[in-house]
Parts: sequence; C-alpha cells; structure tokens
Amino acid sequence: MDERRNLLNRLRRIEGQIRGIVKMIEEEAPCPEVLMQVAAARAALNKVGSAIFTTHFRQCLEAAVNEDRGPEFVEEVMNMLGKYIV
Repeated sequence: MDERRNLLNRLRRIEGQIRGIVKMIEEEAPCPEVLMQVAAARAALNKVGSAIFTTHFRQCLEAAVNEDRGPEFVEEVMNMLGKYIV
C-alpha cells in the first residue's frame, strides 16, 4: 500500500503542476518558462508510468511463472510496453 500511496502523492503533485501551467498560460507567462514546466510535468508523469509498469511487470511475471504462462505473458508485456512507449 505504501507504493500506491506514493504514486497517488506523485500524481497529486503533477496535478498541481498542471494547474500551475494553466495559470501561467492564463497570465501569459513567457513561453520558455511554460515549456520548462511542461517538460517537468511530462518527466514526472513518465516516472509514475515507469513505476506502475515496473510493479505490474514484477507481479505479472511472478504469476506467469507460477502458472506456466510464459508466451502469453510476453505478449501481454509487449502490448503494454507498446502503448506506454508511444
């Protein structure tokens, strides 16, 4: 549950970053400053996605090994990775 709480806290911080970006645009902040904040929010969101992917991969790998579902697991991970990378 600590991992879930950590992810939720990160997402709430990202939500605050997005609200800050909206405010910057409303107040006509300089483009370079806005883009820097967009890059920071994107990086933070990518970290959350990576953490979720890692957790899912670990849990599903253990289940796949225990249930002898290797090929199915590889296909599932490849599909998930393809959606995440795009």
